[in-house]
Amino acid sequence: MDQTLEGLTTRRGFVNWLLGTSAGAFLLSVLYPVGRYLVPPKVGESTAAAVTLAIKPDDVRPNTGLVFKFGSRPAILVRSPTGELRAFSAVCTHLNCTVQYRPDLSHIWCACHNGHFDLNGQNIAGPPPRPLDGFVVNTRGNQIVVSKSA
Repeated sequence: MDQTLEGLTTRRGFVNWLLGTSAGAFLLSVLYPVGRYLVPPKVGESTAAAVTLAIKPDDVRPNTGLVFKFGSRPAILVRSPTGELRAFSAVCTHLNCTVQYRPDLSHIWCACHNGHFDLNGQNIAGPPPRPLDGFVVNTRGNQIVVSKSA
């Protein structure tokens, strides 16, 4: 009788340990991905000071815009109706949405909250609090090089 009671206690202890470990593993398997989602990994800012675009200057028609990657963020290259190339950060200064060029309006537009920027990057309508960050555009032969302003 003494031996049977000892075996029951050992089995009960084992089952309790197994259930406790399973519950703990389940909680960890749920909470770990949620924690990784809520706290994203740190990503260093790109140190790219210049980008050479894969498009030729003659391929950019007047009154058009092209969004491209400048380091880790989007940027926009615009050829004005008069033919001048300009580049700006494509991140709206209101809520960080990506802006686009509207040829029908001849200016840069943010679709999120109807923000408008002229071809100098100045905010002209809507909620954006400040102008777009500007970049320097140089054409070197058959290449377009966009760099941060000094």
